[in-house]
Amino acid sequence: MAETVLVIGSGAREHALAWKLAQSAHIKHVLVAPGNAGTASNGKISNSDVPTNDHNQLISFCKSNDISLVVVGPEAPLAAGLVDDLTAAGLRCFGPKAKAAQLEASKSFSKDFMIRHGIPTAKYKSFTNPKEACDFINSADFPALVVKASGLAAGKGVIVASNKEEACKAVNEIMQDKAFGEAGDTVVVEELLEGEEVSCLCFTDGYTVAPMPPAQDHKRLMDGDQGPNTGGMGAYCPAPQISKDLRDQIRDTVLQRTVDGIREEGALYIGVLYAGLMLTKDGPKVLEFNCRFGDPECQVILPLLQSDLYEVIQATIAGGLAGSMPVWLEDHAAVTVVMASGGYPGSYNKGLEITGLSKAKELGLEVFHAGTTLKDGKVVTSGGRVLTVTSVGKDLLSALEEANKGVSAIDFPGAVYRKDIGFRAIAYLKQHRCV
Repeated sequence: MAETVLVIGSGAREHALAWKLAQSAHIKHVLVAPGNAGTASNGKISNSDVPTNDHNQLISFCKSNDISLVVVGPEAPLAAGLVDDLTAAGLRCFGPKAKAAQLEASKSFSKDFMIRHGIPTAKYKSFTNPKEACDFINSADFPALVVKASGLAAGKGVIVASNKEEACKAVNEIMQDKAFGEAGDTVVVEELLEGEEVSCLCFTDGYTVAPMPPAQDHKRLMDGDQGPNTGGMGAYCPAPQISKDLRDQIRDTVLQRTVDGIREEGALYIGVLYAGLMLTKDGPKVLEFNCRFGDPECQVILPLLQSDLYEVIQATIAGGLAGSMPVWLEDHAAVTVVMASGGYPGSYNKGLEITGLSKAKELGLEVFHAGTTLKDGKVVTSGGRVLTVTSVGKDLLSALEEANKGVSAIDFPGAVYRKDIGFRAIAYLKQHRCV
């Protein structure tokens, strides 16, 4: 039976989810709400203007349109209990309920949870008083230089300071100046860890974890990891720095322990669990949890999934993941490069025409839209991160070269992008071959 699926969200992650779901023979139509120019009218994929914040209206829409599955892309609807409400109304929904989604929605809850369950993480303390937070920064016996807004801040609520004075300034910006609104009512002050940062995600039905190939995001705006922090300027997958033994260790000590721990606390975790990790000299330590696919990690992980995503999701929801573990493309690498608006992550212009999209497609690349919209039949910019260009190759270097060709073919005024996505992995591989 051909199914209709609804994807909630408007970014490149949601475009990638819709693209992968549309490849399933089980699916006749993928609706994306609200979607973007890339999902507007693209084969099996189209947009819907159903208001996703109004849960009752969304439930009525799903029932009247025979929606067989709802896939939630971003974190805010998960924290708002969308999965709870849809499930209670008898709809099939992919993503954790609000209690489990606290792992992302509250950094304070998440840190306390990790300590309770013996999950390796940085030393920390939570505060609701800015003076107490600053006193702690100045007196801690470790470099307490990472300041995090505890609530959801669209991936931007973390400030990594270079000294104690900067860290105290960050506390005041978050708590007194309300840089991230109510998300900063509580701050977590954390030890600065040293090492490489990687993203390890898995599908989970609340019991079994099915790890995805590890990826690495690039948060800084410019080449060589220079410039301000962003929501992510590109990613690659798999990350060669993570050996099979290390992957198994992360699966057992982080992913499985988290799923088991949240179940013991009364919440069955169903969906995607994302662990942002630092590979320290003392082993991998959790920097943060996300309760959904990362963006841009989703755009390099899903192209390497050989299994039918719809079947994987159905097995996950049904509690049958152990019997149908996802299969991944071996001996290949994926790279995605983000093209952002000039001025991002600060203020930027919108409504600029984007050209060259068909050229990138002719090169055999996937272009996943984020901040785009249609205006007078033309694709124009409408956000900070505008689109991501993804290439799959036999190795990382060839995938990066192809992705960069795609980026060169696409143009809009003031476009900002990096040319060195995966530079750490390439350096690691060169060094590895020399050993």
